[in-house]
Amino acid sequence: MQWRNRQALAESRSFSVRPLPLLRPLGWLARGWQDLMRCPMPGLLHGLAVLAFGVLLIVVAHRQFWLLAGAFTGFLLVAPVVATGLYAVSRELGRGRQPTLGTAIRAWRPGDGRLVVFGLLLALAGSGWVLTSASLITGFAGAPVNNPIDFLRVVVLAPRGWLFEAWLMLGALLAAPVFASSVVAIPLLLDRQVSVLAAVLTSWRVVMAHPAPLALWAALLMGLSLLGMLSAMLGLVVIVPWLAHASWHAYRDLVDTTGLPAQP
Repeated sequence: MQWRNRQALAESRSFSVRPLPLLRPLGWLARGWQDLMRCPMPGLLHGLAVLAFGVLLIVVAHRQFWLLAGAFTGFLLVAPVVATGLYAVSRELGRGRQPTLGTAIRAWRPGDGRLVVFGLLLALAGSGWVLTSASLITGFAGAPVNNPIDFLRVVVLAPRGWLFEAWLMLGALLAAPVFASSVVAIPLLLDRQVSVLAAVLTSWRVVMAHPAPLALWAALLMGLSLLGMLSAMLGLVVIVPWLAHASWHAYRDLVDTTGLPAQP
């Protein structure tokens, strides 16, 4: 185990971290939007799939908003792996090629279990937050929480107690390390032949080297995702692929892989 850890650390250090100005995340959004406009179909189909999942979730649990609140915020934890196919689309555009829907599908090639492993880890983190959120709200709310108005009245605007603040704090405590572990890890796994641990360590190096720009990036990801959810989830059809393409450009800006062979 120690040998594998040392190997992963050495592997991670083979990637250098580029310097980054504070407002560079705005450039990632601009380039992500360009990619979406150049090849819209794969992205919009991803967005529609996310919308369909959200609608299904509401149908199944529309009377248990305490569960929905955790599920929708937990989506932010697993979203990076959902976008893997769109990273491949942006990579092909960067190579001067015209990608198709097949480009996105082939990103999940059966022989590469690293993405599956990372996806399972993110799914576990998301499931853990859903259970934690549901337990906190059902256990400490002053009244049943069955719809958004109940959540606003009983949790957010509760006259006594610190339930909403505790809910936010616990969510942040879980989301921060997940974000630090995944911000460039999944594009790196797609792009280069590295281990999952090396990709995670590289992601942490990036965050520690650029805490302010990455904090801005996290705020943009969260804010735009929540905006999409508040628009009856219709905005997610465009916002999900937009942020996915932008995340690829974040990886390319942050991690210098010059001289290392790329994945086919």
